[in-house]
Amino acid sequence: MKLADVVAVLEDAYPPKTAESWDAVGLVCGDPEEEVTRVLVCVDPTSSTVDEAVESGAQLLLAHHPLLLRGVNGVPADDPKGALVHKLIRNRSALYCAHTNADSALPGVSDALARAIGLTVTGPLDPAEPSADTGLGRVGELPEAEPLRVFAQRVAAALPATVQGVRAAGDPERLVKRVAVCGGAGDSFLGAVTRAGVDVYVTADLRHHPASEHIESGGPALVDVAHWASEWPWCEQAAEILRTAFGGRVDVLVSTRRTDPWTVGATSPAAGGHA
Repeated sequence: MKLADVVAVLEDAYPPKTAESWDAVGLVCGDPEEEVTRVLVCVDPTSSTVDEAVESGAQLLLAHHPLLLRGVNGVPADDPKGALVHKLIRNRSALYCAHTNADSALPGVSDALARAIGLTVTGPLDPAEPSADTGLGRVGELPEAEPLRVFAQRVAAALPATVQGVRAAGDPERLVKRVAVCGGAGDSFLGAVTRAGVDVYVTADLRHHPASEHIESGGPALVDVAHWASEWPWCEQAAEILRTAFGGRVDVLVSTRRTDPWTVGATSPAAGGHA
């Protein structure tokens, strides 16, 4: 298959026109006429995943996060991001990024997160338009209600391990059944989850003051996970879309390398904390 064929499938599943106006999605480097027999899917296009693509012989690295989100004047080889572009080109590997267009697609990033947790999705948290099936975040339900402390462990078991782990805010014994999820940084939807009437909200990168004010105002319980971990389930979803489209003609791999930036975690030996 040609790279152009793979891009066509990706853009059918994750239409670029649905990306946010500030986003940078699509083909970053690569010749559309080049042959593709292997694809590697990852969350972050970093030196580690670029190395993995080259080592595995992938002609395409499909990433969720953009490499060049902010405008640049060039990609010289002595620049960290430029070096990645040069390494990919030298090894005849392309880079394609599907970001907010993959967030809002059906299925999209939050569908993959919901599925990993074991939810039955009922609709988007923030619809793309009134009564639309697409949009950001998802709302779903567990088979049965369970305490928040048990649900937090469910989330931890469903996602790849990180130094941060999983933390929850709210009464540990609060029963949760109706759940909202948003892969990636989702604290902009705290108001939406309250209006949605869910019991708990799972997302990443929650900040102290918004989370504290949300809980103090009686909002749903919160479960905060690492940004990378919340989006990693999407990799298998995207891989399956390509496998279905091309069968055995294209070998599709999911990156096994953790690109979460945090490498050390520490907790106080004593219970409690400081004000």
